Amino acid sequence: MAPPKESYPELLSLAVHELRGPAGVVIGYLRMLQRDTNGSLSEQQRKMIDEAAKSCARLNAIVEELSDVGKMDGGRLRLKRQPTDAFSLVAEVAGLVHEARDRGVRLEVRGPAEGAALAGDAVLLRKAFDAIFRAILREKPRQCTVVAERRIEQLNGVQSAIVIVAEESSVQAAYDRAPGPFDERRGGLGLALPLARRVIDGHGGRLWAPTPVAGEPEPEWASTSDPLARGSAIISLPITELSR
Repeated sequence: MAPPKESYPELLSLAVHELRGPAGVVIGYLRMLQRDTNGSLSEQQRKMIDEAAKSCARLNAIVEELSDVGKMDGGRLRLKRQPTDAFSLVAEVAGLVHEARDRGVRLEVRGPAEGAALAGDAVLLRKAFDAIFRAILREKPRQCTVVAERRIEQLNGVQSAIVIVAEESSVQAAYDRAPGPFDERRGGLGLALPLARRVIDGHGGRLWAPTPVAGEPEPEWASTSDPLARGSAIISLPITELSR
């Protein structure tokens, strides 16, 4: 018999609790070794310790993301409701994202600089935008320009802030396609994307991707060969505050 659905957030909370202890011990010992100044460690050993510390820091970040996912699903993480502008946050985050620059992939922000006023959690929205931008940029194997285009549209009778993240030549095509699920199962990003989707949902918005062309197996989003479907994302957030 399947366990009751109500046990899921508690299970995540228990997993986080059990992981934090040993992870904290390992991180602590590695930091002690990094601060060692008596010269007993070789240069190669120090490099190995530094790499282990980076991996432990990443593991710790994933544990915290797991904690936030569990809290949101269990209704224990309350989104702050403070006046903010989603378009301003998009520009702010995009300026700090450097994913795939070594391959000549650039991220540009276009459209109105403000006008997407809402009562929201700016800290969590920044994290959500960052995760989505990085996920799309990672999909680009070679030099190109990815655009985060900001628009204001009416969706289901609600004035909404739209952010279309796609290659420069495909922005409108991505938006015009029928909406499909955004693939959250991407390696190297931890639980940042599942958390991002929950944050956007919590603001009354939606995260989606263009539906793959006919013939693509719909359940296999992680393996779709349609570059537009895999390499684009659309975010909508309802505008709930009067623009100043």
